[in-house]
Parts: sequence; C-alpha cells; structure tokens
Amino acid sequence: MERLSLSNAAFEGDNNAYLFADGSTVTLIDTGDWMATTREQLETALSQHGLGLADIDRILLTHWHHDHCGLAGEIQAESGADVYVHAADAALVEGDEAAWNAMDDRYRQYFEEWGMPEDKQAALRERLTDGETTVETPTVTTFEDGETFSVTDIDLEVVHTSGHAAGLCMFEAAIDGERQVFAGDALLPVYTPNVGGADVRVDRPLEKYLRALQGIVDADYDRAWPGHRTPIDDPAGRAQYIIEHHEERSWRVLDALDRRGPCDTWTVSADLFGDLEDIHILHGPGEAYAHLEHLAREGTVVREGTEYRLADGVADTLADLEEERWPLEY
Repeated sequence: MERLSLSNAAFEGDNNAYLFADGSTVTLIDTGDWMATTREQLETALSQHGLGLADIDRILLTHWHHDHCGLAGEIQAESGADVYVHAADAALVEGDEAAWNAMDDRYRQYFEEWGMPEDKQAALRERLTDGETTVETPTVTTFEDGETFSVTDIDLEVVHTSGHAAGLCMFEAAIDGERQVFAGDALLPVYTPNVGGADVRVDRPLEKYLRALQGIVDADYDRAWPGHRTPIDDPAGRAQYIIEHHEERSWRVLDALDRRGPCDTWTVSADLFGDLEDIHILHGPGEAYAHLEHLAREGTVVREGTEYRLADGVADTLADLEEERWPLEY
C-alpha cells in the first residue's frame, strides 16, 4: 500500500489517496479533488509505480465529498474502473439531478432556519457551485456496512461511520500483523471533522458521529490512515480526544445561551466561531445546529421556533459545574 499525498483546493490539509498496486486488481481508496493540478499529481505518483490512470481497476470511495471523489469519473472514463461507494452517497457521486436538487432545497431551508444573513447565503451559494458542476461523474456500484474487498493479500472490511456524511465509511484491515483502518474523514489528525454542515441530509449527525468515534475507541486500531494529512498512530486516543472536544463544545453552546438568552443558530455559531468566510459559512452554523438539536433532544435546551433557550433549571446546573465539560449522551 502507498499513501499518495495530493493538494486540496477545497478544504484544509492535503488529501490522501491510497494505492494498492501489487495484485491483479489495482485499487485506489479515494481520488482527491477534481482540479487539474490534483490529476497531474496523481498521474505523477502513479508513474512512480509504473502505472497510469488507465491501469486503475477499482476505486473505493470513503464518501461523496468532492475532495475525495472528484477524479473518480475521469479515471473511470480512462480505465473503465469499477467505482464503489456506500448506498447513502451513491446518487450524489453519480451526479443525480434529483438528489442534488433535494440537497439544494435542504440548504435553503436550513439557511433560513439558522438565521443566516442574506449576504452570507449569497457568498456560500457561490462557493458551493464554484466549479463543482463541471465534475465528470462516474457510474457507481454500492456497498453496505460489513462488506469486504480483497486487495493484494488483505481484505478491507467496510465500517459505516455516518455523521460527517451520510455514507461515510472506513475500511479496516489486518496489515503486517496490525489492525489498521483507512478512516476517510471519520478521524483526522489535526482538525475535527465537521458535523451538521458537511452533509445536511444527516439526521442527528452529532449523535451518529459520537457513536462512530466510540466505535473507533472500542476497536483500538493500531494505526489509522486518514483522508487528510499524516497517519494516526493512536486512533483510539485521537477519537477519545474528539469526543471530549464535542463535550467541551456543548458546554460552550450552553454557556452562549446562558449569556445571550434565547437566540438562533447563527448567533450561537458567531459566539463559537466568530465571523465566518468561505465554506465555514456552512460548517460553523451547521455544527452549532448539530449541538443545539442534540441538546434539545436531551432536554437541556428548548427550541421555540428558530430560537433556542436553556431549559428551566439548567442555568443553576451550569453554575455548579463551573469548568467541567457537559456530559453528552449518545
């Protein structure tokens, strides 16, 4: 297996694609984004193994985001490669018009519900459509949790980890006597994957993501190969850190409501993250919304229309807890 580091025009941190070349079926996990520069980098990396795009037989996608599947269509056009993705993300990867229209409708609904200002909505719509409509899309084959793919002399097992994206999956394997996992965006070494804004189709995204993280803790992998940046040598420790990060963030959400009184999602997002630009106009309120809705289901927060307030008695509990994290249930 070779980790191929590719530049990323969409988000923070270089992308990773993972190449399995020593076998009858040349396999790639993720492709990087759709940019010409990324394609050139991928072609250069492949050439170092005596391969070209036309030699790729199979692509396994961790999820639908364009910085992970952007070149899948171009590669398939050259090689006829089979492209696999979880069933929940298949329509988006294939560029299905109805699926993308439904996504756009959900965006518009949430932008209004969150209280996003009109100028930020306009900036974000421009960002979301910039270049992405020109991506060549593949025909895909779907997989589900628990399916396996044989590559070289190992088996990759699909582990569904919804939260950041509806169809986000990891691929776990025994490599060199160790339990390793290709984690996509389920686990990242530097920043925490966005929940709530990264895929607005996901119901209860924070709850689902916390369960996925706990699954990583319980699995106690020896190494994780993430979708961005460098390998993670303590996946369980990193997953536990992100769980605690979200517990701390829930405290900050409650503290914002305690200080500000009833307010909408955009106001809570501004309290957490300040002024937002580019894709973070989506990610900031999306994550605030994921936390607010999670806390509302727990009964800690009450939603009234598009505003949220602390439930009766919670302010006193916050004062008693002082600097402790708020314990999230999932």
